[in-house]
Amino acid sequence: MASKGLTLVVRPRGKPINNLPEETAIVPSGSGADLYHRLAAESGLSIHRLRITKGSDGGLVPSSKDVTMDRLGLREQSTIYVKDLGPQIAWRTVFIVEYLGPLLIHPILYLLRPYIYSNPNAILSFPPPSQLQTLSLIMITLHFAKRELETLFVHRFSLATMPARNIFKNSFHYWIFAGINIAYWIYRPDAPTAKPSNPLITYPALLLYVIGELGNLSTHLTLRNLRSTGGSERGIPQGFGFGLVTSPNYMFETITWIGIWLVTWSWSTLIFNVLAVGQMMAWAKKKEGKYRKEFGDQYKKKTYSMLPGI
Repeated sequence: MASKGLTLVVRPRGKPINNLPEETAIVPSGSGADLYHRLAAESGLSIHRLRITKGSDGGLVPSSKDVTMDRLGLREQSTIYVKDLGPQIAWRTVFIVEYLGPLLIHPILYLLRPYIYSNPNAILSFPPPSQLQTLSLIMITLHFAKRELETLFVHRFSLATMPARNIFKNSFHYWIFAGINIAYWIYRPDAPTAKPSNPLITYPALLLYVIGELGNLSTHLTLRNLRSTGGSERGIPQGFGFGLVTSPNYMFETITWIGIWLVTWSWSTLIFNVLAVGQMMAWAKKKEGKYRKEFGDQYKKKTYSMLPGI
């Protein structure tokens, strides 16, 4: 026997949405994803622009195939609210644009050193880049090239999009602080990187850099394998680093940038490190909370979310 359909009352949340129906019909066994696709088709908006909540308790209706109307407690004449999140942009696109900034800025400033830091009459006598300046360029460029490749071939995103306006805020962090801020100061002819290399600092810095990059890649591959292509399911990550902290990918990212800082020995690199570590610690603590809430007793609680002992 066919399931009797439900009629849901539809109301906009916030500003009015053109063409949004006052009611929509769906079967009790219909999924959250079905409801999003139906309302997207009826309103003419992308499903990624819509956020649906229940009128009864304000709970989110997830755009998932695993959650049904019955399970959500939606009944005949239940009210749902639909919010237009505005223009969206793919997370993958945002990551590519973010990392592209420093990936371009560093080689450009490195090559244009004589024109940026010298007067026109002294260009021919301008000193060539030092060993540490070249090494800094290689390390930073390889780091962001790795980020781009991981974005294209490794990362699987739980959310498809974010508000398009956020790309400017996100890109500012990388283009300005990791790009212009670091590059301008470390390629100067009077920068600490212009001086001879100290092997007692440089070699340990390179070791930290390699450990950080390989550890970071390892944890990203572990996280990738927890989710199917195009899926949004979550799992409990296990493996290298996950026994120490909640988010070892952030721990290894920090180790990488400590290595870069020891090579550049610049306040500009330290400023970027402090800002990045602060943000990653906030993300790691939030992720620990999500794991505890979602997996309950199945999840072994971590004392430290990002850095052991902190």
